[in-house]
This record gives sequence, structure tokens and C-alpha cells, in this order.
Amino acid sequence: MIRLAILAGDGIGPEIIAEALKVLDVLRGEGLQVSTEAAAVGGAAVDLHGDPLPDATLELCRRSDAILFGAIGGPQYDVLPREQRPERGLLRLRKALDLFANLRPARVFPQLAAASTLKPEVVAGLDILIMRELTGDIYFGEPRGIRIEANGERVGFNTMIYSESEIRRAAHAGFQAARRRHHRLCSVDKMNVLESTQLWRDVVTEVGREYPDVELSHMLVDNAAMQLVRNPRQFDVILTGNIFGDILSDEASMLTGSIGMLPSASLNATGQGMYEPIHGSAPDIAGRGIANPLAQILSLAMLFRHSLDRSDLAERIETAVEATLEAGCRTADIAQAGEKVISTTQMGDAVASALARGRT
Repeated sequence: MIRLAILAGDGIGPEIIAEALKVLDVLRGEGLQVSTEAAAVGGAAVDLHGDPLPDATLELCRRSDAILFGAIGGPQYDVLPREQRPERGLLRLRKALDLFANLRPARVFPQLAAASTLKPEVVAGLDILIMRELTGDIYFGEPRGIRIEANGERVGFNTMIYSESEIRRAAHAGFQAARRRHHRLCSVDKMNVLESTQLWRDVVTEVGREYPDVELSHMLVDNAAMQLVRNPRQFDVILTGNIFGDILSDEASMLTGSIGMLPSASLNATGQGMYEPIHGSAPDIAGRGIANPLAQILSLAMLFRHSLDRSDLAERIETAVEATLEAGCRTADIAQAGEKVISTTQMGDAVASALARGRT
């Protein structure tokens, strides 16, 4: 029996999780043995328990084969003490489960090439993977905080820090991902300014000698940001640290037409993973039935591929999404002028129906 933890979270999280579960129900109807258990996380957990990651939620995640995660956050929580804010719960969950390898694919479906803000000829056929280290860097480095100097001025400070072992295991994950794709890896850093990323480049270069079949290149992060817009198809796998990966993957999302199209996987050394869309909770559209659930559904596909070793089911889900787009189904974020816009639930129904038809 497959055991999945379902953490819907805040904002549009519950809406898009519901559509992914429709897709899962199709597979259950075909005989897939899977159990699901839901728990609160983020702002929803703060409201219920005063903690964005209650002990019961963390324990559920520990005993599950994988976690399907929605989204967290909302402006009403910004006034809380930092440790109570929804984002801190997510960071604690990543750290507690040691989810260090974050895989963020950016693929342009042929039907959506015109939805990108870049010219179709620039993005058509794009299929890249950003491998972001997820449990180190400035997001977790100590010391951190806000202090008051002797003159009364406030000073905020964070520490960008990486150990050799953290870089090494992330590099191995990146090179292994490149081996499953087109054998090219570009490591992104800022070694001309930051010593921590000089170490990043040195260690990645050392690890690269163990993968002679993978072509390794290096690029400074500011250039990488420009190249993603200028010529994104030059990349296959991009390997980078936590903060750079956060920014570059959001940039890459716009190449695909909408941030609502990008799934992600966060894995630990045992293959247990958390799967979530890279977009946020979008509180401005929550409850309006217009959110795009495709990134959440594609995250479910990644769950089957990476944690459950069921690439066959992952491919079926991805094919169902493509068939749904081919049929002209569009939520507001990916619709072009003259195209019919459907709701969140209608998109989920369409993908579930396409998945069921694909079996027959």
C-alpha cells in the first residue's frame, strides 16, 4: 500500500490539491493501492494549532512514502512573529526530512508556446531541469537576525554558507539527473564575488570528474539569468544553490507561459519526496475558481516517477495534461485572445477524463 501525506495549505492550495486528487482517484479506480491522509500546514496550521508545522503533521510526513503539497502563506500572517509565519513551517519541513535535492523542470508544451512572454521561436521545444540545493545557503545560514547598533540604527544580517559535503551531494544529484537526460550540466554560481560559491564551483568541478560522460560548464548567476531569456534552449540541467535556484526557477516559469505550469520535487537521500507546484498560495485569486491546477497535477506525476518508481503512471498523467491542452482547455493564466477559459474544477475534470480515456 502506497502511503501519501496530503498537505493542502493555504490560498489556492486546497483548490488545486482537490484537482490532483481527482487524477489520483482515476488510478485508484484502476486498482492502484494508495492511501491518503491529510494534515494542516502553513497558515492553516497556525490558525488551528498556533504552529505552521505541528508535530502531528511532521510525523505523518515521516511515515509516508511521499508528500503532495499545495501552497502556503497569506498577507494576514505577515504580522506574526517570524517563527510562526507559514514559510518557516515549510523551511522546517524541508530541513527535518533533509529534502536537499529540488528538481524543477521547465517544459514548454507545444500548445502553449504562444503563451510565453518570449517569442515562440525562442521557447518552442524548451525542456530544461533546474536542480536547486534546498537545505543550505543563506536561507538556513547562521547567524541571522536584526540587531540594533550602538547608534540606534537597525541592521539586518544573514549568512550565506555551504559545507563541502552539502555541495558534493547536491552535485551528485545534478550529475545523475543529467545522465537521465542529455548529459549536459551547467553549474551556476557567483564565484567572482562570493567565497561560498567559489567553494561551490571547486567542489562541483571535482565531482564532475566522476561523470566523464556528462559535459560540465560553469556560469555566473547574473549571466545565467540573462541567458535564460536570451537563449534558454542552450541549457539541459542547471545545478545551483538555494537562493539562486529559487530565483532562476521562477524566471524559467515565465518561459513556459505561466508559473501555474511548473511542478517540483524535493528529495532526500532515500528517495522520499515532497511534490509541489513552484507558485505560491495566490491569496488574491483564492476561492474564485480560476487557479491553474496543472502544476499540482504535474507534481503528482513527478511523485510517481521519483518516489514510487512508476514512470509509467507519470507518463500517463503528463500525456493526459498534454491531451487536455491539445483539446483547447485553458485556465485564465494560459489563455490567449479568443480562447475559451475554463475553471479550476473544469480543468481538473478534463485531465482526469483524458487520463481515464488513455487507459482504454
